[in-house]
Amino acid sequence: MRRFGPAPANLWCLSGKEFTCDAGDPGDEAQNGVNPDWEKKVIEYFKEKLKENNAPKWVPSLNEVPLHYLKPNSFVKFRCMVQDMFDPEFYMGVYETVNRNTKARVLHFGKYRDVAECGPQQEVDLNSPRTTTLERQTFYCVPVPGESVWVKEAYVNANQARVSPSTSYTPSRHKRSYEDDEDMDLQPNKQKDQHMGARQAGNVGGLQWCGEPKRLETEASSGQQLSSLNLSSPFDLNFPLPGEKGPACLVKVYEDWDCFKVNDVLELYGILSVDPVLSILNNDERDASSLLDPMECTDMAEEQRVHSPPASLVPRIHVVLAQKLQHINPLLPACLNKEESKTCKFVSGFMSELSPVRAELLGFLTHALLGDSLAAEYLILHLISTVYTRRDVLPLGKFTVNLSGCPRNSTFTEHLYRIIQHLVPASFRLQMTIENMNHLKFIPHKDYTANRLVSGLLQLPSNTSLVIDETLLEQGQLDTPGVHNVTALSNLITWQKVDYDFSYHQMEFPCNINVFITSEGRSLLPADCQIHLQPQLMPPNMEEYMNSLLSAVLPSVLNKFRIYLTLLRFLDYSISDEITKAVEDDFVEMRKNDPQSITADDLHQLLIVARFLSLSAGQTTLSRERWLRAKQLESLRRARLQQQKCVNGNEL
Repeated sequence: MRRFGPAPANLWCLSGKEFTCDAGDPGDEAQNGVNPDWEKKVIEYFKEKLKENNAPKWVPSLNEVPLHYLKPNSFVKFRCMVQDMFDPEFYMGVYETVNRNTKARVLHFGKYRDVAECGPQQEVDLNSPRTTTLERQTFYCVPVPGESVWVKEAYVNANQARVSPSTSYTPSRHKRSYEDDEDMDLQPNKQKDQHMGARQAGNVGGLQWCGEPKRLETEASSGQQLSSLNLSSPFDLNFPLPGEKGPACLVKVYEDWDCFKVNDVLELYGILSVDPVLSILNNDERDASSLLDPMECTDMAEEQRVHSPPASLVPRIHVVLAQKLQHINPLLPACLNKEESKTCKFVSGFMSELSPVRAELLGFLTHALLGDSLAAEYLILHLISTVYTRRDVLPLGKFTVNLSGCPRNSTFTEHLYRIIQHLVPASFRLQMTIENMNHLKFIPHKDYTANRLVSGLLQLPSNTSLVIDETLLEQGQLDTPGVHNVTALSNLITWQKVDYDFSYHQMEFPCNINVFITSEGRSLLPADCQIHLQPQLMPPNMEEYMNSLLSAVLPSVLNKFRIYLTLLRFLDYSISDEITKAVEDDFVEMRKNDPQSITADDLHQLLIVARFLSLSAGQTTLSRERWLRAKQLESLRRARLQQQKCVNGNEL
C-alpha cells in the first residue's frame, strides 16, 4: 500500500542560502521551469562542507541533544539502526501557489519538508500542470540497541555543537501557563474550524496549510496536546531491548534507499521536521476514518497511529546524506575498508604497537577471569571474531564461546559482563531464567493491523556482543514460547540468522552477533568452543574486586583495548600454499597418532583458533609459530575439559 505523504513547501534556509523559486512571469516559467540540477547541488554542497576539518562535529546530534533544544528545519545528524521500513509514499516535489488577490504565481520545491506553508493570501493550485509528484521511502529508525555508555560519552565529548533551547518553538512542554489551559478549554472548536478551513484549500497529494506560519504554530501547539490525549494507548517506540532511551525517528529517504536494509546502522544528516501540524492532521484523519466500516476503521486508525505518531515524540528527518556505518566505535575512523586501513596513518601507527596492547589486555582479562589466563586467551579470540563470509548456509568466522565452571549464586557473571561492556561498542546481557524464556519476545514479528515490524530481543545490529547468563537457570517448565525462544537462540548461534515471524511465513535475516555463554556446567545451547573456568583466586567481595580492577586501568589504556578489539575485525587474512600443505600434513600425522579423537571438526576448530590467534597478534597470514600455538591452546583446553569430566562424571 503506497500512501500520500504531506506535501512540503520551499526548501529550508541554511548557511544564508534559501533554495526557493519565484515563478514570476508564467510564460517565462513554462520556458525555464525548475533547474533540474538544484538537488544534486544541494547534496554536493553538504558533502563538501562535511569534508572540512571537524565539520561533522559541529552538527547537532539527536543522540545527544534534547529535541526541544533543536530548531525546526535545522540541519541535524542521527546515529541509528533501521528497525522497520514502511511503504513508499508520494509527495509533491514541485507545486505552485497562487495569490488570491494579485493572481501572482510562485513555484515551490517540495523536497525535505512535511508541510506546505503558504504565505498570506496564497493557496496551492492543485490543478497546475507544473505540479510534480515524486516518491520517497520512510524508515523507522531507533538508537543503536545496546550501545555502550562509553560510546555515547565519547560522541558527546567529540561533538562541538553547542545549542540552547529553541525560543521560537518548543515541540513539547511539560508545563503550561493558565492562559494556555484556558485556550485549550475554551477554543478547541474554533481551532478545529480554522483547521478544517485550511484543509479545504486542498488535500490531494498531501497537506496544504494556508495562513501565517506563526499563527499556525500557535494553534498546532494546543492541537498537539489534544491529539496526544486521544491516542488509544501510549505510543510504543518499538525499541528491541528493554530500558533503551533516546528518540525514535521517521526517516524520509529520497535517493538510493535500495542500498539500505533492516538492522543496518546508519549515520544520517538531514533536515529536522517537528511540525506540530502533523499531529493535528493525524488526529483528524483518525476522526474521519470513524465514518467507515468499524473493523476497517480500527485497522486504519492503528496503522495511522503507528505510521504517523506525534512529531514531538517521533520527529522526522529528511535525509540529505546517509552513510552505512561499519562500526560505531568513536575512537576509530568511520570507514575501515581494507584498502583505506592500509593507508590510514592512525591505523598503521596503532598496528605498530599492537604487541604490548595485546599483552596488557590479556593481563586485564586474566584478572577479570579470576586469574585464568587460558580462559582470557579464548575470550580475546571470541571478542575479535566475526563472520567474514558465508559458504552456502554456513557462516564462517563465528566463534561462540561457552565459559563453563562459573560460580553459582555469585555476582561473577554480572560483573564479567560489566567488564565486556567497557570494551565493546554494543552489548546485551540476557538473563536466562525460566520466566524470561517464557515471557520475553525474542523474535520480531509482523503486525498486519498496524502494518509494522514489532521488534524482539534478537533484532540486533552486526557485531553486537550478546552475553547469555545460564547460571541463573533454575528447574522449571518451558512453555511453547519458551521452547521457540531457545530454538531461536540455537539458530542464531549455529547459523547466524534469525527467522522473523510474518504469520504466514518466516523470513530469514542473516546476522553477525558475537554470543558468549556463561554457565555452571556445559551449556544447554550449542557453542563452537567450551572453556572451563579454573579460578586461581576467589575474592570475598566480587563487586569491590571488579571495581578496583576497572579503576586501576588508565582511560588511555582502556581506549587502546577498545580500538584493538574493533580494528582487528577488519583485518584481511590468508593462508599461503606452503602453510596449507604443512597444516594438511600435520593433520594426517595427528590422525595417525590418535584416529579416534581427531576429526574434521577438530581441524576446522584449530583453523578458526589459528586465524584469530594470528589476527590478535596483528598478523594477516598464518605462520608455523601461530599454528603450533593454536594446537597448544586447544590441547590445554581439551585436557582441562577431560579433567573436569573425570571429576564430575558426565557433566561436561
